[in-house]
Amino acid sequence: MERASRWQLYVDAAVSRTPGNHPAPEPAADPQAPGDPRAPGHTQILAEFPQGVRQRRRHLEVRGWLASFAVRGRAGPAREDTLRRTDVRLIPPAVLVWATAAAGHYMHPAALAALCLTLVACSALLLLRAVSTAWVRRPGARPPGAPAHRSFHATMAGALLLAAAAGGHGAADSARRHEGAVAGAAAANTAVAVEVEITGSPRQLRTPGRSGLADRWAVPATLIDMTFDSHRVQAQARLLILGGADWEHAAPGQRIRTTGKLKPPAPGQPEAAVLSASSAPLTLGAAAPWQRGPAELRDRFTRAAGHFDGDARGLLPGMVTGDTRLLDAELDAAMKSVGMTHLTAVSGANCSLVLGALLLAARSLRFSRAFAAVLCLTGLGLFVLMVGPESSVLRAAVMGAIGLVALAGGRPGRGLSFLCLAVIGLVLAQPGLSTSFGFLLSVLATLGIVVTGRPIMAWFPAAVPRWLAAGLAVPLSAQAFCGPAVVLLQPQFSTYALPANMAAAVLVAPVTLLGTAAVPLMPLAPALAAAPLGIAAAFATGVGAIARCFAGLPGAVLPWPEGAFGAATMTLFSACTLAAWWLTFHPARTVALARAAHERTVALLNRFLPRGNGLRAPPGGSRPGLVHRPGRGRLRVCKQFSGRKPQWLLPRPHAHGPPRRTPPPGAT
Repeated sequence: MERASRWQLYVDAAVSRTPGNHPAPEPAADPQAPGDPRAPGHTQILAEFPQGVRQRRRHLEVRGWLASFAVRGRAGPAREDTLRRTDVRLIPPAVLVWATAAAGHYMHPAALAALCLTLVACSALLLLRAVSTAWVRRPGARPPGAPAHRSFHATMAGALLLAAAAGGHGAADSARRHEGAVAGAAAANTAVAVEVEITGSPRQLRTPGRSGLADRWAVPATLIDMTFDSHRVQAQARLLILGGADWEHAAPGQRIRTTGKLKPPAPGQPEAAVLSASSAPLTLGAAAPWQRGPAELRDRFTRAAGHFDGDARGLLPGMVTGDTRLLDAELDAAMKSVGMTHLTAVSGANCSLVLGALLLAARSLRFSRAFAAVLCLTGLGLFVLMVGPESSVLRAAVMGAIGLVALAGGRPGRGLSFLCLAVIGLVLAQPGLSTSFGFLLSVLATLGIVVTGRPIMAWFPAAVPRWLAAGLAVPLSAQAFCGPAVVLLQPQFSTYALPANMAAAVLVAPVTLLGTAAVPLMPLAPALAAAPLGIAAAFATGVGAIARCFAGLPGAVLPWPEGAFGAATMTLFSACTLAAWWLTFHPARTVALARAAHERTVALLNRFLPRGNGLRAPPGGSRPGLVHRPGRGRLRVCKQFSGRKPQWLLPRPHAHGPPRRTPPPGAT
């Protein structure tokens, strides 16, 4: 027997299978065996069983036949995921929870409360319907071992209850935006003195505001109290502070006092108000140790990367810790032109790489599945704490944790279910993510990889290596699903987005893994951190060179329609792109489809074309066909477009009587 590869041993050990041993096909049953379905008299015995048992038995027979066929038909080991069906039961809850949470940012609290009550009432009705259906089915004799009935009404009832919970959480935030002292002060553009706690990392704004400041920063914060018109009000509300260069060094967890004017937020914005700071921040309290430590690590890593020249100076901190303060403006524009913006900051791909490296290292050291799961969860939590709880990082961390628990329990896969669970959990915990554009792109990219990634990899011939097929399928599927949403934000088409991402995909993993390994070594052993940091900087320079190379090609950025029409056309273009790839890798089926389309077109024209117009009926029937009436190739109409005179007169096309034959020139 062929010895299994080392990677196959890791996979087998992770999913609770015996390493290197794969299930062999069951031997063919004897037709004369008494227990065989094909034995004489078995049909009569099976007919006496209830319908559910017969259907279940038939399903198991077909499933076993498919499994044996898969094992015999492939040279390598059988893969369990070939028979796994896609579970779509979590899609309605995820969609309803997301839609309800997003509606909470636009609706008035009273309307949102009415919506939540309606959802709860509909859920109760569906639960009653499901209970009554189960009670009606109860008298029927259900044999032991038969599968339980899965009620669609119960599934939708649970989805509506989750949506009502998301709406209730969003109603509390909506009340702060529409009612109370904060909403009133924001509506009146009141000058206030506030005390806030920073909740996120500062983000630099590229466009100057009304104040004329070229260096502007946006800092998320939570209001503790505010003073205006000789009144001090204590309130808990989310704020977005817009300030100058003094706000660049604000760290999460700090308590700061400042002054400015409150303004109402834009529609759909999760914050209760926007504060235009008019003074420098005054620090009242430092951040907690668990928040101050990661911030110091990020600053230390950014300062170490600042010693490099070229694109690694700003790209390396962005790809490892999410700090884009040193990113060059030209490089940022080049990466936007070729669709590589997701690489300038930490995204879900970074979490997946870190989680996969930790899992592979744990299994290489022969750790148990439980200990490996705990180790991977701890490492992933520390990585998220170091980077910061951004929307894409949180989504990737939750998905990685759920997938790791399922893998440790012996049930790998289920990518679509994991994605739906991640969406439900994150939106219920933070309703503000429902209107986050970065969260939307992250979910769409993951959805594209889960839904179309593996089918695209299966299109490639067996001669293509699996890593190369994955390197082509992952960016293609992610780009196809994210394209319609990107057009809404940036109405342009990146011509070289796919080849640029494919070329940079080889360099992303070394930058992420080596850079992440160098972060904890910076305070402990700076000399040891120099080697992985230098290698990661070299690969980051390569990523920047790829972005600049493709952005400098002619036609790198093309205009595209804006709004809903642009998104619809981009959706159609993405579907056509995937169809073109499928047709490219299936030439025989492409020719068969073309011939079938031609035959159907001819049959349709033969059926509906009227008589006349130079067509005649086919010899075997009375219907008009596509055979032209035989003629001598003479011109019947002459139009003087060029002003030249004809050499001989042509008969009029509608003259009475038979047409007069004109001898050709030179005839005798």
